[in-house]
Amino acid sequence: MKRLLFLFLFISLSLSAQEVDLSYYLPKDVTYNSEIPTPKSVIGHEVGEWHVTHDKLVEYMKALAASSDRISIENRGTTFEGRPLLLLTITSPKNHQNLELIKAKHIEATNTSSVDVSNNPIVVYQGFSIHGNEPSGANAALAAAYYLAAAEGNLANVLYL
Repeated sequence: MKRLLFLFLFISLSLSAQEVDLSYYLPKDVTYNSEIPTPKSVIGHEVGEWHVTHDKLVEYMKALAASSDRISIENRGTTFEGRPLLLLTITSPKNHQNLELIKAKHIEATNTSSVDVSNNPIVVYQGFSIHGNEPSGANAALAAAYYLAAAEGNLANVLYL
């Protein structure tokens, strides 16, 4: 009887689990470049459906960098277990051409308070899942990177001034 009750509960919970696609995590009223691969098209499942393994995360970020002129990728080293530590730089193609100047101005602004930064692009660092057992950050990284690579229209243009 206990086994039957457990089986019934398990099936009920399984059937009531809500399946969510990528649009659940993304802003509404934004169009996306169809040439940019979605996470599901590369890793084989929806964001949040499964824990994203490091190899799938790396594979997706490389696919984004290969398909979007907004993204550059570099391997900054390896983890203790030999996994690549990737850094994605996501910005406009125009800013990608001037990264060294943007970096120099950013460093200069951190060393003094008398530098006018009003025309400099905002620099933001996002570190997702720095510990291996943090599944939500890796899933968030997939959705955020896709959005920043593929969003089109006025909202996307504001992000990359």
